[in-house]
Amino acid sequence: MSPSTWDTERCCVDPRRPLLWIAGTSAIVSLLYLFHLFVVPQLVRFEFRADLSWYDLGAYGFGPSRGYVSFEYESPLVQISQTDNSTGCDDRYTFLAPRGDSVAHEGPMILDAQGELVWMKHNWDTTHDFKVQRYRGEDYLTYWEGSQVEGRGYGSWYMLDSTYTPRYVINPVGDYGGDLHELHITSAETALVTIYDPTLADLSSIGGPEVGWIYDCLFQEIDIATGDLIFEWRASKYFPVNSSYNALNGSGKKRASAFDFFHINSVDKDGEGNYIISARHLHAVICISRHTGEILWTLGGRTNEFQDLSDGEATSFSWQHDARWHAESNTLTLFDNAAHAYSDQDLASHGMAIYLDIPKREATLLDAYYHPYNTKSVSQGNVQILDESGRVLVGWGHSAAYSEFSADGQLLCNVHFGASAYWGFGRVVSYRAYKADWIGNPQSQPDATVLGDVVYVSWNGATEVVTWRLETWDIVSGELIDEPDRTGNVIAVQEYEKTGFETEISVPAELDSPVFRLAALDVEGNVLGVTDPLQRTGEESTLDNVNHWIVGIASVACICGLVFALSRLRTPCVRRQGRWRRSEYQLVPFGAQ
Repeated sequence: MSPSTWDTERCCVDPRRPLLWIAGTSAIVSLLYLFHLFVVPQLVRFEFRADLSWYDLGAYGFGPSRGYVSFEYESPLVQISQTDNSTGCDDRYTFLAPRGDSVAHEGPMILDAQGELVWMKHNWDTTHDFKVQRYRGEDYLTYWEGSQVEGRGYGSWYMLDSTYTPRYVINPVGDYGGDLHELHITSAETALVTIYDPTLADLSSIGGPEVGWIYDCLFQEIDIATGDLIFEWRASKYFPVNSSYNALNGSGKKRASAFDFFHINSVDKDGEGNYIISARHLHAVICISRHTGEILWTLGGRTNEFQDLSDGEATSFSWQHDARWHAESNTLTLFDNAAHAYSDQDLASHGMAIYLDIPKREATLLDAYYHPYNTKSVSQGNVQILDESGRVLVGWGHSAAYSEFSADGQLLCNVHFGASAYWGFGRVVSYRAYKADWIGNPQSQPDATVLGDVVYVSWNGATEVVTWRLETWDIVSGELIDEPDRTGNVIAVQEYEKTGFETEISVPAELDSPVFRLAALDVEGNVLGVTDPLQRTGEESTLDNVNHWIVGIASVACICGLVFALSRLRTPCVRRQGRWRRSEYQLVPFGAQ
């Protein structure tokens, strides 16, 4: 290569090339950083496995649901699996309150052991902690309903009787809103409730402002009948903010973003009437004197008082929920979330049963209950002992599932009400899940819809219906007579077994009367309720079909005409040389003017 050629090529090198390399490298590094910052945390939420069913892969949606003809709302379509050595799911009803972006209709809900809907109430506000509790010898459905105010739950607790009629509405004593985490009715017929109160506090010990804000956590014991306050306890009087495991992360500067240092999420009583609370952000379960409010003992957290006889497994729980005391066995059950974020991939949420020798301050893990997918529920969850055999129900909270275990931790029954591959996104959740007996006698009438020769019938909340009876009437003097007390008016035609929430019944072809109804019968044949009069819809006449065709053709012709007219308006026409011509627009050079 001659020097002149080399000089020429050297001179042709773009002097901006190094800058372009730097800019390109910076862009790639920035994209990788943004990918790591925003995309990777979402990717780790997926829970794909080789053994997932089509249901869990989301083939039926993130929150599969089923609709009804006679009922306006949709309920979850669940997936039930059982182990080979299992006798199946406990045959009592399941109580949960599904919510989330992929839930068709949110609110309290009762399902049977086969996952069929029994009762639901669509609430526009958020519903938490739906369960059966006993008060004055009667069973009630209880739940919290409210909204988010300044980052905390603000609402009331409701108690519904067997007719699904609200009988009691409980609110805290004082200028507070009711917190979503807890309503526990004690054997003394009082209510234990939780409260979150934004309060000024010094946060300098954890790197916050000297004049900052915390969510101070309270609980109250209230007389349900009178609404009188029996006892109140406030966390900030006994625990400093630096006892928390929760990171400040810029919170605490404003009331609306107060620092949640304690996070109370359950309240119970021991055999002596002292209070046992779960402090999620302290990783601790705390016993409080019913007389003075002083701390009697602490299990877990920075101030744990118990020697762990299970190599740390009994006291190392974290971010836990639903601490319950069982006085007859000196056992504490709780749901160990194990995490409240997805950064620790090795952790799995599970239920726990812990034996406590309180005088000796010794703790022993009796059993642990893990989901077969070793799922991580970053929030919510509960553990319920179902019977004397030690059978346990675990509600997985942020993960749309509930499972049943034997006393020794063997899985017996597993139910999903959301696609498990996407549990990490929280599109379908239920704060807790419970099982219980329940008898529901709604005051409403059964619902029924007739389509052709088929009638669909359901009765939201009616638990005692076993049979539907098709009935007609005698016609007297041209009037429809409906007086069940007078024999001969109502004619029983045929009975049909109730199947699931909604029963599909084919109207007999030989039915002479065009008008009929369905009566709901219990196991003894007693009439519990009847539908409004129903009428079978006949086939359309030939004239009706012709009219439908004419209307359809006219509609299509109208739309085509409008489209053609609008398309002609977009291209103006001008008259040239005695005829109409389409105008043509051309670009004209500026200088030609």
